[in-house]
Amino acid sequence: MKGAEALLKALEREGVEVIFGHPGGAIMPTYDALYDSRIRHILVRHEQGGVHAATAYARASGRVGVVMATSGPGALNLVTGLADAYMDSTPVVAITGNVPRALIGTDAFQEADVTGVTMPITKHNYLVQDVNDLPRVVKEAFHIAATGRPGPVLIDVPKDVQLAEFTGDFDVELDLPGYKPTTKGHPKQIERALDALEKAERPILMVGGGAQHAHAELLAFAEKTGLPVITTLMGLGAFPGNHPLWLGMPGMHGTVAANRAIHHADVILAIGLRFDDRVTGKVSRFAPHAHTIIHVDIDPAEIGKVVRTHVPIVGDARLVLKEMLKGAKPLKLAGWWRELEEWRTRYPLRWKPKPHLQSQEVIRAFFEATGGNAIVTTGVGQHQMFAAQFFPVTRPRSFITSGGLGTMGVGLPFAIGAKFARPDELVIDFDGDGSFQMTLQELATVVKYGLDVKVVILNNGYLGMVRQWQDLFHAKRYSEVYLADSNPDFARLAEAYGIRGIKVERKEDLRKGVEAVLNADGPVVAEFKVYHEEGVFPMIPAGGAAEDMILEHPEEKAEVEA
Repeated sequence: MKGAEALLKALEREGVEVIFGHPGGAIMPTYDALYDSRIRHILVRHEQGGVHAATAYARASGRVGVVMATSGPGALNLVTGLADAYMDSTPVVAITGNVPRALIGTDAFQEADVTGVTMPITKHNYLVQDVNDLPRVVKEAFHIAATGRPGPVLIDVPKDVQLAEFTGDFDVELDLPGYKPTTKGHPKQIERALDALEKAERPILMVGGGAQHAHAELLAFAEKTGLPVITTLMGLGAFPGNHPLWLGMPGMHGTVAANRAIHHADVILAIGLRFDDRVTGKVSRFAPHAHTIIHVDIDPAEIGKVVRTHVPIVGDARLVLKEMLKGAKPLKLAGWWRELEEWRTRYPLRWKPKPHLQSQEVIRAFFEATGGNAIVTTGVGQHQMFAAQFFPVTRPRSFITSGGLGTMGVGLPFAIGAKFARPDELVIDFDGDGSFQMTLQELATVVKYGLDVKVVILNNGYLGMVRQWQDLFHAKRYSEVYLADSNPDFARLAEAYGIRGIKVERKEDLRKGVEAVLNADGPVVAEFKVYHEEGVFPMIPAGGAAEDMILEHPEEKAEVEA
């Protein structure tokens, strides 16, 4: 067989069922072999849409997502998606074609140094020089992508390698002596952590995306100890959003209860998060009363990187929690919970009703109509934060968004990938008019494969989050954020693709519009015209801390004290 056939056979042996991609000259031999493969290929309209779809497939399924592209421009169109997957620790394997080996480095047609370009934004990458190395490379790539701290791996295969005769062996053994992730937490450190929690008066449990696969153990541990739980944006769904122990999301647009809990906590147990700046704010003012911070993470490089850690535990969140459960005891936190309940009751997430339709009420209407039983994807911007606030998911792997990189345009391709991962579930993409237009060509992919995804565009006619910052911190100098004068009619645009389009402009039509979206047979693009001056609050200004939290727009309300 040829190298291209060997590549696909190696992928089949890894259990790959779906590849997202777009063909081109340097990857054409593999696409030719794909014609006879049992692997299903999903033809996207842009390589960036393909890598985002593969990312969401991985996030929604827990399996490795796979994307394929040609050399040069095709491979470079993967860069943003690979960086996104890298930042959010998502297992993705990207396969790219390259020019023949003899032409590498000559500036040949559609040549780019993709391995050099992607080295800083992949967990590992390969330039395959020998056709017989393909089974080993594929096996290693999937192992590296999915184990330890997950992340993207790129395999670059020159065209002549794809065409070469394969005479190697598929039964290869993994031999990576330098790659041995620690998965079991040190027993003494676990003992120290439990002891600190038992002595604590105001402990909290902070959870990030690294605990999505540990949801059962996390729930059991929280319920056994009675610890208040805070989940980051990437951790949403790892702990049920309707559970009485849940305080909400922390950080810049987190709840008052969550941020005050962090500010006043004496012991913090952090599991599977990296203390992102949007969570900590000004690090020197983060959790000033915490005398003990316990950090559980499978990546030792994250521990102590941002916040001083007193009890480091390197290991897999699920395995560490299993061990912690054995020694966990119910904690005496009645006084602490009285404080937390007061904050939670006094400062719930809410919005001030206005005559215009508002993003918050649209999202809440979808939550109430579905009972929260949906996979939510989002673009990036105000709508993303509103979705995180007002659509509290209750299941793991059900809130899929771009956290670390904050990539606009991911909402629609994320919805596509999530639908392929979990085809029997309702998938809703909450998107913004600015974010949606970055990848709207993937509506063609929705049509091609008959994907029943619901796209809900919260159209405020602006780059809303940028406008909010200009409003608050740049003296209302609204530079290059106005979109309404050139936005398309999104409902009619959808109809041009053969998708049902819905437009809702009045408050009194909201419920009817939501029902129309959810009851539609097949994909829908629904445009909700929302209030353009709405801001996402609460808000901690950049470089601020919990005590700087702004509850409402300063022109409407004073600051909230921590």
